[in-house]
Amino acid sequence: MTRSSKPILPGATVGVLGSGQLGRMFAIAARRMGYRVYTFSPDTDTPTGQVADLEVVAAYDDLDAVRKFARDVSVVTFEFENVPAATAAAAEQFAPVRPGGDVLHITQHRLREKTFLSQNGFPVTPFRTVKTVENLRAAVTSLGLPSILKTAGFGYDGKGQTLLTSLAQGEEVIAGVNGQEMILEAFVDFEREVSVVAARGEDGSFSHWGVIENAHRHHILDLSVCPANVPPEVTREAVDITRAILEKLNVVGVLCVEFFLARTGQLLVNELAPRPHNSGHLTFDANITSQFEQQLRAVCGLPLGSTQLLRPAAMVNLLGDLWENGEPNWAAGLAHRDVKLHLYGKMEARPGRKMGHLTALAETPEKASQLARQARDALQDRTI
Repeated sequence: MTRSSKPILPGATVGVLGSGQLGRMFAIAARRMGYRVYTFSPDTDTPTGQVADLEVVAAYDDLDAVRKFARDVSVVTFEFENVPAATAAAAEQFAPVRPGGDVLHITQHRLREKTFLSQNGFPVTPFRTVKTVENLRAAVTSLGLPSILKTAGFGYDGKGQTLLTSLAQGEEVIAGVNGQEMILEAFVDFEREVSVVAARGEDGSFSHWGVIENAHRHHILDLSVCPANVPPEVTREAVDITRAILEKLNVVGVLCVEFFLARTGQLLVNELAPRPHNSGHLTFDANITSQFEQQLRAVCGLPLGSTQLLRPAAMVNLLGDLWENGEPNWAAGLAHRDVKLHLYGKMEARPGRKMGHLTALAETPEKASQLARQARDALQDRTI
């Protein structure tokens, strides 16, 4: 364990780089505990800005603005990992940045992330670096088809990913990215996708919310259920791997590890996210301490809170597609008293855009999942 510095107490100001829904829920948790919240991003009237004390609007590469922002806060954290490393470095001149900029540097780039995991003995999908057509041909020969070709940097929600079924398809992708570095990953025949959201304090303390089971639609998270339907030994292994990753990266804050559970029973790390995660949204309603409050506690050097699950829970995302035929039927969706609505304050509903989510609580994970889906379906009933 490392020795903690003096904790940052309620009444202090916390700075958030990024201004989306993760920052919004973080700001709600922070303000509830008596902190002030400043947010920094290039946008205005943002999900985070609507509930923060101050919304600073500037480009991430405006380093003078970043330095001024950091001077006015006691600690800086992230809600969005695709912030330039130079931005984190500039902020760090005037305030602690948690997790550190080095964590951000590794996790915002798929190739650096996979290399870090592989070199440190963590189980990952076989991968190869691809910069040229010749690299691609060699990688396909090594890994076979189908395989997944991904841009190396700044990807999320399936962006920058292509399922390759032929070499010609991959050559076409390479021709269209203007020499951009890419990564080819072997195709994994997985049974299910799961994640572990965890937190680590400055003193090395560790907490987690168990294993969460995830289902995606069009590469975007659709449904998360906790606890996941996996054997106890899988839960133990997933948590052990997650803890080891947080310790190796020296994370102070929250980090999510996304896994494939192969049909063989093997866990493979798919991606890391150095901040609260979409799959952990259900913790806002289902656990004593949410991922957002825990992020605040960790980055401020406070003791971590209990992550006990109060009831099994399921979360479904609400995408902009729901608004296609007009405003959703909120009364119908909330007709069940065990369903909670979270809307993010985004002004424009676009297909595929995350506008909010529903969390359902029930006696079992299966009942919670069924209830969450039913509530979302009811939002589309315009006859009531």
